[in-house]
Amino acid sequence: MSSKIPQEQPKCSVPIKKRSRVPGVTITQFVERLPAGKSTPDFARKPMTTTVQEGKKAFFKAMVSGEPPPTVTWARNKGEMDDQEKYSTRYDERAREHVLEIVNVKPEQADNYRCFATNEYGQAVCAVTLNVVEGFKKKPQNANGSNGQATQDFRSMLKKTTVATRKKQLPQQKEGEIDPKLLELLLSAPKKDYERICLEFGVTDFRWLLKKLKQIKKEREDEQSKVVENLDNIKQIEVKPSGRAEFSFNMKLRDPNSEVNLYKDGTLIPYDDDKNSKHSLQKTGINYLFSIKDPQREDAGFYQVDVEETNVLTTDFQVPDVEFVAKIKDSKVTENEDAIFQCVLSTPLNKITWSKEDASLEHGGKYEITISEDKLTHTLRIKDCQMADKGAYYAIAGITSSSASLTIQADSSGRKGIKASDKSKLISEEQDKFPKENTEMDTAKQTMAENDGADKDAQEKVEDGKEGRVGGEGGDGNGEGICDGTGKGNDGDENDEDGKNKNLRGDDKSTTDDGNDKTKKQSRAALLVSDSAIDRGAQFVRGLSDVNAKVGERAELSCKLNSETSEGRWYKNGKLLTEEDGVKIIKDGACHILMIECCKKDDTAVYRFEAEGRKSEATLNIHDPPRLDPDALGEFANPVIVRVGDNAEWKLPFSGGAPMNIQWYKNDDKLLPAVNVKIDTSDTESQLRLTKCQRKDTGEVKIKIKNEFGVIEAVSRLIVLDKPTPPQGPVEIIESAVTSVEFKWKPPKDSGGCPVTNYIIERQQVGRNKWTNLGEIPCTPNYKDTDVDPGRRYCYRIRAKNAEGISDYLQTGDIPAGVLRYPGPPTAPKVASAFKDCINLSWCPPCDTGGTKIMGYNLEKNKTGTNYWSLVNQNGPITDTKHAVKDVFEGAEYRFRVSAINLSGAGEPSIPCEAVIARNPKKPPGKVIDLKITSSSYTTFSLAWTKPKEVKGVEDEAQGYYVEIRPIESLEWTCCNATPINLTSYTVLGLKAMASYWVRVIATNYGGNGEPQGFDNYIIAMPPPVRPRFKDRNMKTLMVVKSGNTIRVNINFEASPMPDISWVKDGIPLLKHVTITNSDRGSQLLIPTSERSDSGIYTITVKNIVGQESFSVEIRVTDDPKPPGPVELQENIPGTVTLCWAPSPDEKRDDRLHYMVSKRDSFKHTWRTAADNLFNNKFTVVNIMPGREYYFRVFAKNDMGLSPPSESPVFALKKEKGKFKVDMPQMKALDFESPPSFIIPLKRHTAPEGYECYMSCAVKGDPAPRVTWYHNNISLNTNTNYHITNVCGVCSLLILRVGPKDNGEYKVIIENKLGNAESSMTLNVRE
Repeated sequence: MSSKIPQEQPKCSVPIKKRSRVPGVTITQFVERLPAGKSTPDFARKPMTTTVQEGKKAFFKAMVSGEPPPTVTWARNKGEMDDQEKYSTRYDERAREHVLEIVNVKPEQADNYRCFATNEYGQAVCAVTLNVVEGFKKKPQNANGSNGQATQDFRSMLKKTTVATRKKQLPQQKEGEIDPKLLELLLSAPKKDYERICLEFGVTDFRWLLKKLKQIKKEREDEQSKVVENLDNIKQIEVKPSGRAEFSFNMKLRDPNSEVNLYKDGTLIPYDDDKNSKHSLQKTGINYLFSIKDPQREDAGFYQVDVEETNVLTTDFQVPDVEFVAKIKDSKVTENEDAIFQCVLSTPLNKITWSKEDASLEHGGKYEITISEDKLTHTLRIKDCQMADKGAYYAIAGITSSSASLTIQADSSGRKGIKASDKSKLISEEQDKFPKENTEMDTAKQTMAENDGADKDAQEKVEDGKEGRVGGEGGDGNGEGICDGTGKGNDGDENDEDGKNKNLRGDDKSTTDDGNDKTKKQSRAALLVSDSAIDRGAQFVRGLSDVNAKVGERAELSCKLNSETSEGRWYKNGKLLTEEDGVKIIKDGACHILMIECCKKDDTAVYRFEAEGRKSEATLNIHDPPRLDPDALGEFANPVIVRVGDNAEWKLPFSGGAPMNIQWYKNDDKLLPAVNVKIDTSDTESQLRLTKCQRKDTGEVKIKIKNEFGVIEAVSRLIVLDKPTPPQGPVEIIESAVTSVEFKWKPPKDSGGCPVTNYIIERQQVGRNKWTNLGEIPCTPNYKDTDVDPGRRYCYRIRAKNAEGISDYLQTGDIPAGVLRYPGPPTAPKVASAFKDCINLSWCPPCDTGGTKIMGYNLEKNKTGTNYWSLVNQNGPITDTKHAVKDVFEGAEYRFRVSAINLSGAGEPSIPCEAVIARNPKKPPGKVIDLKITSSSYTTFSLAWTKPKEVKGVEDEAQGYYVEIRPIESLEWTCCNATPINLTSYTVLGLKAMASYWVRVIATNYGGNGEPQGFDNYIIAMPPPVRPRFKDRNMKTLMVVKSGNTIRVNINFEASPMPDISWVKDGIPLLKHVTITNSDRGSQLLIPTSERSDSGIYTITVKNIVGQESFSVEIRVTDDPKPPGPVELQENIPGTVTLCWAPSPDEKRDDRLHYMVSKRDSFKHTWRTAADNLFNNKFTVVNIMPGREYYFRVFAKNDMGLSPPSESPVFALKKEKGKFKVDMPQMKALDFESPPSFIIPLKRHTAPEGYECYMSCAVKGDPAPRVTWYHNNISLNTNTNYHITNVCGVCSLLILRVGPKDNGEYKVIIENKLGNAESSMTLNVRE
């Protein structure tokens, strides 16, 4: 890689500058003419301006084209790129991209970079900018602060910390795919900005995106419609003259309380309505205006506005690193003239913002905004200035702006209505008034040109003649109103990329003083020198344009000068043309025309027109498409008619430029040489021969002749004649009477290429072998045989005949003759209308006519209450399918039936119609009254109403009612009763539970249906609302289940509508192995195989729209307890024994496990319970008598029962017998009295809630002390909820069911006359 701009040695003296289809790309061609198949380099996708954070990686990617493939190099304006550790390049073969990677970007690497694509025929170059955002630095900590103070500040900070909400991030751009940010921006941008936005992302052709964008936009609008009623007038973010960055839109929310959030790069940004805040929102009606005060480089980013969680707007705020090299200047113009503001930037930009005060200016109409090809010079033209246009104008690039004022002077010189052709002269005059501004602008342009490095040489080259170029040595390159300044047909030099802007300023420039034809290099500074004093001479108003013409047609080349007196000369491939060369040279004022009446192939050439040192070139291309002789084409178009087995042949001469491609088609299928297909083609003629043609070969024959200039077609037709195919069945019997048989058939599917002239009929009597020829009939496909014998059956053969022969026969089935076949019944008559003296009826003919025509109908009537049917049509059959019966009596009720008549006679009568009363029509009834619901359930609801009132002459009496329902999601009404009901109540059945229905009732009579009467709101199929409540009053709150057994909890409730039922265990959702079965009346919890982990409190919550109710049940899963460990005996106090044992293995798993101690002595052989509800592993047995043996058992006990016992060793106190000796001691008075004291004090207890608690202590004293128990200093001796005992100095207290109220301090006070003592403990109740 090199930072030097690559230089190629041009193969011609003056390199040619060309335009690229990608904006911002400059192409320099090194050769005058490109060889066939070769091309200069170009960018298919140019690199895009990038903004990265310091320390990150930056990538520039470019796709190039050209033949041979060009070499891609990179350079920067300020500095070298030789350090491969900082800059690396590579070629991605899969994506076909050239990549420049800048590792660990530093602020000093922010610069303008250029990409060069070079091959031996030319070079393409484009510029791109790298912007670097400095990284965030941590604030230094206060070294003077103490640790304690720091801790305090940190805690206060924690209290005030809020979590920054982040929006869901857009997916990262994948290699070779479109950046998702592009689609987000296009969704919120107007269509006119699509091209600009796509170019910023490197997309040059965005038409293929439109379909995908339309689909995404529809989905986004569907999402927005849920929260927004209307969204329009979206204005993208831009910096205003006030210095604030603003974007706005009109939005009407469905819910005014919806939250509107602003995100930058996915992070929520706080805002308020204070304009002095960094981010603010000003809401006026439905207009939302977001603004950023004093925007800085770090404010650049991807901004999105969301309503709740729905995106409504996306905009990209870019802050390029750009300065004004030349700012806009104050302008002073005369009314009706054009004003121009122009600035030069330090960095290429695709667009800047032009504004007047706070209103942005757009291109078109009043304002013309142009940008130079290098994207550095931006120009605003204000057309036809009026007094209202004066004021301050601003040019805003990024966050930098430049302002100038426009002064309008009244037009005192009478120049109103000046023509557009004279504007350039006026502009030149205005520019002469401000030479200082022009000089400054030229200096700025020259400075920018010098900064372009080695690219300066290529930009200084003067573009030489090529297709559509105008001018040569001495061209001036300007011309407001003379040329467009770009592409074909422009005037003068095109080496300056700012030709447009020079035209706008009206500068006159010249590359020479004497007008000679020598080519000289011109620097940009020299081109910008004003030289209005020099006579420019002849100039092209309109240059030559390339022309395409066909051989034999007329071709015309024309151009126009700015002077009618100028003369010129025409050249063909550099050779001077005169009228002797077979051309016409015409001069019509300033227009010069070269005309060729009948073009020939050798007229293809490059034509040039020269006048006073000016020249314009264009190419005349003569096309020679295929041509056909009209007479030969007319003959070819005539159809070719042959018989089956014959040969068909076509021959067509043609002319045109070689090479020719000839292809024959038959019925749009390509014909290739084969056994029966012969194709012979020469340079001037093609012949097709089809041998042994068949009928299936009939169709269209087409020849297509094509060369590089066009294509022509000729169409003919092949008709192959043959005998017709057999007539088509089935044969339909029209009539089968006593003396005749008539039948019909279908014509042949294929007539053989010529019309069918006759049908040949043969007949055979069934049972005989002889066929009789009945002769030929015309081409009508039906026949009536009148020579038949009654009762016999016949079979017929039918053949078709045309000019080529007779077809195979079609044979009918057996056709009976003379058999009586009666017609079937018609449809039931319908009453069209009824009056007191007339009833109008109609019916449809029968499907079965009996094999003959229907001759008429018999209509019969029956008066209700009688069995007699009388004939209505006494004067003969009714020939129509409708009839008016006038022989009726007013108020009588009648029924009617009809029968069909054919040649065999009358058939069966139809079904009678519904009874109809002979009376004048009634008026339909009115609406029913007081429609209401009397009851409802999940599948039915009952209705009741009052009969509508009768209004004479308007609404008659109701004779019945229809009930109709319509589900809320449907548009069609369904009638619940097929026939009207007479009652004013009805129950609708078969409803869907909790479904919503619209209901209405329609009153009816024989005059029609009245207007429907419905409810204002829809009805829900459900019983009346009932708050959930549980039915079982004695529901268990505790269940004990043995491990491994099934747990089944049934809860019955009543609620309406159907409630939502939820179960939780200890406040968390149930595990998967727990099965819940719900119904409208109850719920069941089922655990097939229980485990100890299933223990807990299960809570059911039943909730509907009326309320909710909960119930909890405690389930304990346990097992038979295992016995405790070995029992040891200790004698600490005479007369007592202390038992100690190892805990049961189940003690840790079962918090309700306790112990029971039983004893047996040698005196009494029965086991007695010594202690129960022991939650420790020690117990002292008192009252041990000497001389007896004691046996002890310790049981583990839980909710399931007792475990096997653990037995202790035998315990005994020996009773020693001594000699009986009586010592008579001196009698002394002994005092055995002692104050009370505790042998074993109370100990602290912790008991689970709901279980028993047992506490005890041992006391002594003489006389025996009085024992009093206290709970929180309240005496318990008289409280029956506590079981208090005192046996031989062992005092105990038993609480049967411990609850939270039992928490606290328990105290025992013992007292006698010698004193008192006390012992206390604390009881903790565990939940």
